[in-house]
Amino acid sequence: MDRMGKIVFYEDRNFQGRLYECSADCPELNAHFSHCNSVRVENGAWVLYERPNYLGHQYILTRGEYPDYQRWMGFNDSIRSCRIIRNTSGAFRLRVYERPDFSGQMLECTEDVNNLHERWNLREIQSAQVQDGAWVFYELPNFRGRQYLLERGEYRRYIEWAAMNPNVGSFRRVREM
Repeated sequence: MDRMGKIVFYEDRNFQGRLYECSADCPELNAHFSHCNSVRVENGAWVLYERPNYLGHQYILTRGEYPDYQRWMGFNDSIRSCRIIRNTSGAFRLRVYERPDFSGQMLECTEDVNNLHERWNLREIQSAQVQDGAWVFYELPNFRGRQYLLERGEYRRYIEWAAMNPNVGSFRRVREM
């Protein structure tokens, strides 16, 4: 289900300085601002990227105010592309696997998991199937560390969700607030 979204980027902290309003996917934000220190998500759920063309570190933001980049767990003030996240309401179902190509032990989830190691005796996820909804994988427990968006589909290897390694400490559903 596609929903309208609106996000406002500000060059300075606390929603100050030059701003840019966006309501659609944008592969190149550099023409609109040079750096980003605060964000207001008015509608929808968004994934922001550190580099143009949806590359680099990912940051998943839902409706709310983010007065500085540390509030969205940003590593710096570089936001160069963004896109709206679809499938953020309704059912959520995810299967994660111990090995590539959906083999080995499997865990199926419909709820957020804040510490994967406590729930499943493994720290690595080598492949995943998102059957419903959109999900965020975090490198560390308690929804911290690098973030990776997984939308409906199959991911035969962790590189397919843009991770550099298979470490997953937690994951959560992307839901509009």
